Amino acid sequence: MHAPPAIPNRRRGEIAARLDGESRVLCLTLGALAELESAFGVDNLADLGARFGSGKLSARDIIRIVGAGLRGAGNRICDEDVACMSAEGGAAGFARIAAELLLASFGGEAESAASPDASGAGVNQFRESRKGAEVSAAPRPRQPQAE
Repeated sequence: MHAPPAIPNRRRGEIAARLDGESRVLCLTLGALAELESAFGVDNLADLGARFGSGKLSARDIIRIVGAGLRGAGNRICDEDVACMSAEGGAAGFARIAAELLLASFGGEAESAASPDASGAGVNQFRESRKGAEVSAAPRPRQPQAE
């Protein structure tokens, strides 16, 4: 018997991702963001947003982001276990999961509440860096256009 698919609460910054064939919820809680600040050697959310906004994420970076998101959603998992997981689309699939998680945490409807500083510099740098920079090892299905 299969478990029902995980349903993320987008208002809380949650996303759903399929890892190791299971639907899982990921969320960068404040604790998960603090974990990432420590892992990336930055002192605040603005610097963390700027780090992600560089557009240069290594495989280790993606493992840390996905791991923090899984732990933020209540999963007991270490980065070494995340590194052994599989995602639809392989490495590009993991990169899409990390990008979606970062956008859910730093952008979207909650942008003003999640802004690292009054100007939202970290968020804006990250969002600007993502424009036109989708990870595309596999083509994404086209969305129907409204007329």
